[in-house]
Amino acid sequence: MMNISMTNRVEEKTVMIPSGRTMLEGTLGIPENAIGIILIVQGTGSNRYSPRNRYLASELQQEGLATLMMDLLTPTEEAYDMRTGNLRYNVDLLTRRVIDVIDWIDENEHAMHLSIGILGGGVGAAAAMIASVERPEIIKALVSKSGRTDLAGDIFSRIETPTLLIVGGFDYTVMDINGHAYESLNVDKKFVVVPEATQLFEEPGALEEVASQAVRWFHQYLGIPWKAQR
Repeated sequence: MMNISMTNRVEEKTVMIPSGRTMLEGTLGIPENAIGIILIVQGTGSNRYSPRNRYLASELQQEGLATLMMDLLTPTEEAYDMRTGNLRYNVDLLTRRVIDVIDWIDENEHAMHLSIGILGGGVGAAAAMIASVERPEIIKALVSKSGRTDLAGDIFSRIETPTLLIVGGFDYTVMDINGHAYESLNVDKKFVVVPEATQLFEEPGALEEVASQAVRWFHQYLGIPWKAQR
């Protein structure tokens, strides 16, 4: 069961970020004295209003990390994809949009001073990995949650960003493909299996473990001291 802490509540605002001719919607929250920002991206079927995404954003914010939760498809595109399935695995499209969001953060007056990490789930994790190869000087840490790493191609040996892979112990297919990705990574890396958890980490304590692991990783590689004991 998830309990979102309301201590030190961070004021969030909706932002519109251009990607080509498309305007993407996101939710930006920057805690006081933040020195890092985490871009949270998912594949189709989950958006920034998802209770799981909001829980993860809240946990990151409580530890001094700003968050930008992005929808990589517009509402119209999401509805089209639900009917056709034509966009959910379009990794090239999703990667271009992740890169555009990264560039927006890097140029935004409120966020440009913050070290950037990415938390990607599902297909969003594949897009985040490819984007990290395109922007290695900007992305300082990467966390994949139930990532569809098989959709990222053969880019793993080119990744320069410290990478944490998190999978559920009962998510056997994703565990296998993440294992192959892990073996191909030549950077600081970690592979975490959350016991008795499925793909969505809905089991008691599972998503809390994901949040704890992600916070530790981002603190380590964004240069932020680890404050909390989980």
